[in-house]
Formats: sequence, C-alpha cells, structure tokens
Amino acid sequence: MNEIVFHGKGGYTWDTVYEMPIWLRNFTFQKLKEWYDKEQEQIEKQNNQLTNKSSKEIARPNIPASSTYNATVPTKK
Repeated sequence: MNEIVFHGKGGYTWDTVYEMPIWLRNFTFQKLKEWYDKEQEQIEKQNNQLTNKSSKEIARPNIPASSTYNATVPTKK
C-alpha cells in the first residue's frame, strides 16, 4: 500500500488505497511497476547512447577554416 501512495505521485491517498479492493490494489501496483520499469529502461538506453560516444574527443562545430575569421590588426601610421 505504501508503494502505491508514494509512487503514485500524489494521485492516491493512504485512505483511498486502504479502501480499494485487493484486486484493484494489485492491478494499480502492477501498472505503476510497469510504468517505472519502462521509465528506467528509457533512462538506461539514453545513458548508453551518451556513454558509447567517444568521450576523448570534443564535439566541435563543422565550420570550415577560412580567412573570414582571420582579422588583421590595424597598425598606427
């Protein structure tokens, strides 16, 4: 019961869960468990995508080198 109240994110009060029939409590618990399992899988998938990239190289913008960015400093006359 406490798991449903805690992981329900405010959707269930203790009294509401206590008054639920057992079959509905079990169903609600299973749905919450499935939700958090899927959420955990998505988090792990995202973390794997981030860690699989080469962390030694810094991602740099794809800007070609040109003289546009090479400015010369004016000299005093």
